[in-house]
Amino acid sequence: MYAIIVGAGKVGYYLTKLLLSQGHEVMLIENDRAKFASLANELGDSVLLGDGSTMETLKEAGANRADVIVAVTGHDEDNLVACQLAKMLFIRPRTIARVNNPVNEDVFSGLGIDVTVSATKLLNAIIQEQVKAEDMVIPLLSLRGGDVEIMEIEISSSSPVANKMIKDLPLPKGSLFVSILRGDEVLVPRGDMEIHEDDQVIVLVKKVHAAVLRQILIGQKTKNHQV
Repeated sequence: MYAIIVGAGKVGYYLTKLLLSQGHEVMLIENDRAKFASLANELGDSVLLGDGSTMETLKEAGANRADVIVAVTGHDEDNLVACQLAKMLFIRPRTIARVNNPVNEDVFSGLGIDVTVSATKLLNAIIQEQVKAEDMVIPLLSLRGGDVEIMEIEISSSSPVANKMIKDLPLPKGSLFVSILRGDEVLVPRGDMEIHEDDQVIVLVKKVHAAVLRQILIGQKTKNHQV
């Protein structure tokens, strides 16, 4: 996979290092000359000096062959422009944008950005979940303007799915097991894999079916939801 990351703040820097460690090709774009010089000593050819919200810099970075472009600067307008340019001029790459002000999230989604990530909204959702003291269901990410969610669900001993195989679960339409965190292991789900007590299950589900999925996995009661 070839990823272009716009913005070498902490998010961009650590994301670049993570992807490189996984064997991916990455180009990190930074417009601050001093920061670029420091990063170039560490990352070599994986960092480019330039403005990631301009056509010239994106072209130089190889946006025409990129699989994904991730804009994570501290300025929403720069992230939006970078992703829009990638969509309009290079067509191929998927776009992911950091949204610093959650008010702008609907604007990003309405303008065709594939995925938006709002740390503020995410933290607020986690706080709300904890305040409500419900079973451990943490919304991790909203996709497509909130139509699809990725959630982390902790499986307790009282869960109706504990010790059952994934293929035997009556999952709602549009839901998908993404991964299972078991101790220090990250497992790729298979149909014949059993769900164990204390597993942390990462699931993708359409928001309209989220309550139904919670009921299936943790036994939480819901009202007026149909699969």
